[in-house]
Amino acid sequence: MRKLLNTLFVTSEGAFLTLEGETVCVELRRKKIGQFPLHTIESIVCFSYYGATPALMGACADKGINLAFYNPFGRFLCRVTGRSKGNVVLRKQQYRVSDDKRASCQIARNFILGKVFNCRWSIDRTLRDHLLRVDEEACKKAIGYLTDSMEKIKATDNLDTLRGLEGECASVYFRVFDELILNQKEDFWFHGRNKRPPLDNVNAMLSFGYALLANDCAGALEGVGLDSYVGFMHRDRPGRESLALDLMEEFRPVLVDRFVLTLINNRQMKNEHFQKSESGAIEFTEAGKKKYLAEWQEHKKELLTHPYLKEKINWGLLPYVQALLLARYLRGDLDGYPPFMWK
Repeated sequence: MRKLLNTLFVTSEGAFLTLEGETVCVELRRKKIGQFPLHTIESIVCFSYYGATPALMGACADKGINLAFYNPFGRFLCRVTGRSKGNVVLRKQQYRVSDDKRASCQIARNFILGKVFNCRWSIDRTLRDHLLRVDEEACKKAIGYLTDSMEKIKATDNLDTLRGLEGECASVYFRVFDELILNQKEDFWFHGRNKRPPLDNVNAMLSFGYALLANDCAGALEGVGLDSYVGFMHRDRPGRESLALDLMEEFRPVLVDRFVLTLINNRQMKNEHFQKSESGAIEFTEAGKKKYLAEWQEHKKELLTHPYLKEKINWGLLPYVQALLLARYLRGDLDGYPPFMWK
């Protein structure tokens, strides 16, 4: 249970929310573990199957407090909003910005700035910690390229140019990704990004992690009242949650890529956890998928200090916090969207 950005995050799986006077009470196994005045809360995000009393839901609706429910694994379930206003103003602003390519680029370039910064950080960290085990020249060259590209990204106001810069940075980053794999090189190697289908163990792990992350980002956006299908860099396409793909860009290097590297380098995932299908695609075995998902859930519980908020949160709450910051920017409460830049 944590309060950030006037949002109450309830992360205990067995938590139950009730109304007591003008306060929300959090109970766990019929014992009160927290109580907060409703007038200090803008939204409540609950990761519990137990839910809330109708009285609390009604009070939140009357007071304009957004109440969003997720299952303990982060899958969006539903949102309670007031009868008359809901989030129509926020969504209309989102649609207006999405239709304006220049305004869209102002947000999209912050997503990409966060991504490139985090790619550079990931390479730099491995270089510092394992200098004698990596190609120092190749890593430093990649870091230099990504650093220079960040200045170009800051200067552009054209979406096509931004996409080109992002693609070049991704290519440079993945060109040295194999250097970050330090153990089990005979079974876990990376010779380039491939998907649909993945053709090696590393790409299978990356693709699965990105799918999980996209789901978390989509749920986070829906929970704050944004339309996950209307993006700024990824444009509208039927059935594609474009804004979720936008939001997840800055998290890919730190939430998925570093997670995959940890599983490989710590020998938590092994070659026996994968199998080749008749089509040549590399897939998880049933035991491999269970292992990956179990480690993913544990990874999301780990703590970090958010570089913008300067407060400790779980890694799993990161998409929800950034979705809140994006919503606040679109409402005009912030001068710009602050991307997540890990330090």
